[in-house]
Amino acid sequence: MIGTTLAGAAIALAILFLNLRKWWTGGRALKDLIPTGQGLITGAMSTVCVGGLAGWLSGCTRQATNFGGSKAVSGTTGTDSGSTIATASLGSLTPEGGVVVFLLFVATVAAYKAFNKEEKGRLLGAMAAGAILCATAGIAGMLHGLPEIANSLGASGRALLEGHGL
Repeated sequence: MIGTTLAGAAIALAILFLNLRKWWTGGRALKDLIPTGQGLITGAMSTVCVGGLAGWLSGCTRQATNFGGSKAVSGTTGTDSGSTIATASLGSLTPEGGVVVFLLFVATVAAYKAFNKEEKGRLLGAMAAGAILCATAGIAGMLHGLPEIANSLGASGRALLEGHGL
């Protein structure tokens, strides 16, 4: 797993700050948080998709952000922030959980197509922030139950499809 550097985490936090600042200074309608929330969850779940396209994109996002963040932080402050933060994983997916995450990605693509330009930017930024921050030990530890939710939903869906009920 490609880890996150301190500078990469700073970029992710800056993205979230800018997304939430716009909401905070605006009308603070909960519906305006949908692109950010959906992006965060999708980005977070991409970190457990090892071996798949989502996991690969998650790793590429961290690698690019680590590089860009290092340049931005050192260019702004003159300090080096390129060391990697302790990494961890949210957990793993069962085959049923993988189906749920696949459906989450389909819903995210559909939402992206329906969103306006500003919402698309917030969605993509939050996806990147989720993929970056959920590779750190602290955030992964806080959200360790997220894959289990997907696994449980998938198991319930399978039971329903097999005629066993929920």
